[in-house]
Amino acid sequence: MPPGQEGMGIVSVKIINDLLSTLDYQAAIKDVRLGPFWTAALTRNCGLASTPHMPHHHSPHVPVPVKDAGHLMEKVALGLARMARSDSEMEAAIGMATINSLIEIEETRCIDLNAADLIQEKGRDKRVAIAGHFPFVRKLRQTTKELWVIEKYPGESDLAESEAQNIIPKADVVAITGSAFVNHTIEDLLRLCGSKAFVIVLGPSTPLSPILFEYGIDVISGTKVVDPETVLPYVSQGATFRQMKGVRLLIMKR
Repeated sequence: MPPGQEGMGIVSVKIINDLLSTLDYQAAIKDVRLGPFWTAALTRNCGLASTPHMPHHHSPHVPVPVKDAGHLMEKVALGLARMARSDSEMEAAIGMATINSLIEIEETRCIDLNAADLIQEKGRDKRVAIAGHFPFVRKLRQTTKELWVIEKYPGESDLAESEAQNIIPKADVVAITGSAFVNHTIEDLLRLCGSKAFVIVLGPSTPLSPILFEYGIDVISGTKVVDPETVLPYVSQGATFRQMKGVRLLIMKR
């Protein structure tokens, strides 16, 4: 088996493969944290990804969520990053956090802006579809013409994942959670977007890499960890993102 492909199964996701092809892997694995809400990897930078809330440990294809748990620090950066393609979402989260830790963010292309404010501006009096339930959804309902929220585990007023194919093509503005990189739905969701839709991918899992613009995305909204020593304990101790210190919210436009 080629180095770095030690996961329980390899998912072919072109967007992840393209991200992997852009990275410099000459970096040591300094730390890996798998918290209840966030996963962190520390290489030359610190990267975050969302921890799957309901790992499919019952699946016969995923006998354990993280095959090499306890030995991740022994891997090379390439091996850890390639876990982003694993069919175990826990492993994929570790892989995406590693990818984000290896990206050298072009800060000259970024602005400090909360994605919620941008979505509200672009979505005013328009039809908005959001893949993933965010805290700003309630506020957004007051200004949009129509708002659909599609969620893997739908709550009240949310729509099931199966509705995405009916809803997203109708939307003027589409916002997709970066968690879609972890559960490998990102490409399917992007394919559903109308040619004239304004598309934003947001959340700490989102790679701040311009290669995403090749997939029809207009804006990427991610997180730069500016103080890893502060962030890592927050991750381990169950902090939500709103509780976390030591991070910057950045937006990169096409």
